[in-house]
Amino acid sequence: QVQLVESGGGLAQAGGSLRLSCAVSGRTFSSTAMGWFRQPPGKEREFVAATDWSGRNTFHVVSVRGRFTISRDNADKMLYLQMNSLKPEDTAVYYCAGSGRFGLLVEADKYLYWGQGTQVTVSS
Repeated sequence: QVQLVESGGGLAQAGGSLRLSCAVSGRTFSSTAMGWFRQPPGKEREFVAATDWSGRNTFHVVSVRGRFTISRDNADKMLYLQMNSLKPEDTAVYYCAGSGRFGLLVEADKYLYWGQGTQVTVSS
């Protein structure tokens, strides 16, 4: 059984920073690609960033590229999303997800495990 618990969300001003963390339980973390998704208010869930099992290969959606960085610590079973230069349009519930596969994935329906989400609100 794999469980994911996000933390680090909250209220930030535009231009500010937040760091989201995702603690993962389960034996397969170090061999599993991970991702971050978000769901803005009134909108559908969308892909934000992903990393392969090693952390050496990452991909970020264009809207956050250069501002957000996904990373992982396999030893501590942690996934991170460093968010800088935040914008009001980054306001959303952020979810971490585990795919159960090695390679980097961007499609939400390829992910097997999901956290409960953490709210990020960016004020202008």
